[in-house]
Amino acid sequence: MKKALAQNPNLLRTLIGLSLTLIFMLSYAVYGATVSPSAYIYQTNASVNEYNASQADEGVDRMYDEDSNTTTWAWQVIADGDNLTWVNITATEVSSGAVLRVTNIAKLYSHPLLGTTYDLTNPLEEEFSCADLCDHLSTHERDAEDGGTIVFHALTSVDPARRSNGSVFAQSLAEAEEKSRAAIEYVHSPSIIRIEIVEQGNRTTQPGLTAETVNEAFASVEVFSVDAATEFLWALAAVIGCFAMVLIPSFTVYFAARAKEKRDEAKLQQANEELHEGLEQNEER
Repeated sequence: MKKALAQNPNLLRTLIGLSLTLIFMLSYAVYGATVSPSAYIYQTNASVNEYNASQADEGVDRMYDEDSNTTTWAWQVIADGDNLTWVNITATEVSSGAVLRVTNIAKLYSHPLLGTTYDLTNPLEEEFSCADLCDHLSTHERDAEDGGTIVFHALTSVDPARRSNGSVFAQSLAEAEEKSRAAIEYVHSPSIIRIEIVEQGNRTTQPGLTAETVNEAFASVEVFSVDAATEFLWALAAVIGCFAMVLIPSFTVYFAARAKEKRDEAKLQQANEELHEGLEQNEER
């Protein structure tokens, strides 16, 4: 640092000027993003339709197969296919070893981890992505969990733009609305969902069933905006922090070296003074 300052006496002035230039550039970037943005945020409204065992279309069918000694309970749900996103099914009071089978000809995306609380200590759950791991099938099966309950979650599409809000890039609000509606628009057809519960033995007690379908529709779109003052303060803090990380250690070393030099100079000066005093005393003698 001492050599750098000796070679460039205006180094400190240069660093301050550079930091101010960076602050100005960051401020202008924030200003430009605020005044002339191209990102828009759209909102969706989710409508939830619920069906229970008695509300399912055409009621429940019970079939007993003597050959396999199994009882099959079957329901049929006709969902609204317009912008259909989620299909959630819960079967209760099922016997041990029961199997839930969900069939939709248009296919659904599902995985046992979908819609559950993830255990972040499990590497698979920590990195779970339905786009990568979900099965896209016309028929899905789930086995009974502890307590006689089976839970099933499925998506009609793994595209996140079709559900739970999103963002688009456009040159105007009208274009943003058009793109938003296009991103959400989807028809899942055929939308008939057949639900079956297969239990062992000749069962006469009907299991409980709740089915839930979620449809999302375009609600509104608005320009993405940022708080210029807040962003400027963050940019200023970032620049100051970066320069502090570079300059503080350098100046600490420089001032420590200067302090050591001053101590050495003081000791040398004191030694010279003592030497001169000794010579003067010898001359006087």
